[in-house]
Amino acid sequence: MHKKLKIINGRVITAYRIIENASLLISDGIITEISDKHIAEAADRVLDAGGNYISPGFIDIHVHGGGGSDFMDATVHDFLTIAATHLQYGTTAMVPTTLTAEKEDLMHTLDVYSKANAVNKTGARFMGMHIEGPYLAMSQRGAQDPKYIRNPDKKEYSEIIDRFGGIIARWSAAPELDGAIEFGRCLQAHDILPAIAHTDAVYDDVINAFQNGYTLATHFYSAMSGVTRRNAFRYAGVIESVYLMDEIDVEIIADGVHLPAPLLKLIYKVKGVDRIALITDAMRAAGTAPGESILGSKINGLKVIVEDGVAKLPDRSSFAGSVATTDRLVRTMIHTAGVPLVETIRMMTLNPARIMKADKHKGSVAIGKDADIVIFDENIAIQSSIVGGEILYSK
Repeated sequence: MHKKLKIINGRVITAYRIIENASLLISDGIITEISDKHIAEAADRVLDAGGNYISPGFIDIHVHGGGGSDFMDATVHDFLTIAATHLQYGTTAMVPTTLTAEKEDLMHTLDVYSKANAVNKTGARFMGMHIEGPYLAMSQRGAQDPKYIRNPDKKEYSEIIDRFGGIIARWSAAPELDGAIEFGRCLQAHDILPAIAHTDAVYDDVINAFQNGYTLATHFYSAMSGVTRRNAFRYAGVIESVYLMDEIDVEIIADGVHLPAPLLKLIYKVKGVDRIALITDAMRAAGTAPGESILGSKINGLKVIVEDGVAKLPDRSSFAGSVATTDRLVRTMIHTAGVPLVETIRMMTLNPARIMKADKHKGSVAIGKDADIVIFDENIAIQSSIVGGEILYSK
């Protein structure tokens, strides 16, 4: 690894503005100088950005796969394939995500994470695991396999946390289920982020969940309740509740398919730039050609069809996962939702870093932070991906 890297002739995107004709100096993987003038200090390598944007590396806090692999395949090779695939599209850090499964399969995947994390030198860095399910509402299961869905089991999740608590970063569940509030408190006590997902909760459930640690809405709008009737009376669902509660963050699949332009604009208008994180929620077909694929493990996963820029169930009755990459999310927010570039980049970098409590080191181009950098052109086509000051991808 080069000890000093200088990037010149670029347009640096900070958290709030763009610095024209800028240069960066990186020393031992840390940003040490940012200037709109020539940096005189010598470097082991100089990278000319060619007038392109110099951005914080994209951070994807909800991703299942890519490049033909899924994290539920549970091999080191598959973990590394996914990390290398998404790096090409600007992702420099990610939170690998599971699907609903048996306890033994979840624990095996978590065990493989540790092994893959130790040898991951050429792809997007891992930031801990995200367990999605199995504690979900059956009525909002989406493409999650119903035979694995169940209520929170204290003996089960305690065993998982006791063994893997240090690598589980977040856990998504339906907060209205029996035992879900106690589960949320347990996660919070172990510094694991509880998130609301695949849920038929109503307003009172969401208030209770927030008071017990649930501060993030997983893939907002997807697999969650809106206004509903019970015994003829209307109740605000999760969507309306999250809009009302300013303190709850949302992550959105901004591929332009899961959420069309009007909903992207509404989320931006109501939640505001600082409460939104862009996610791919990508399955194994991300970065591959359309056609047949599998959601989840190759052994017992669900067959899907990839077309129209999204994965669908074979009967086309429902979406079955995203095939987005982070560069696509950025383009969609700018061109479809009309969000300014600087704000869009915050949703793809600083906000997810804050949500995952990593913003002291990642998420913005700032002195003292990790040199996770992406260089892209006006079309958000990735030219270079740099992780820890090392150029790992170059077009």
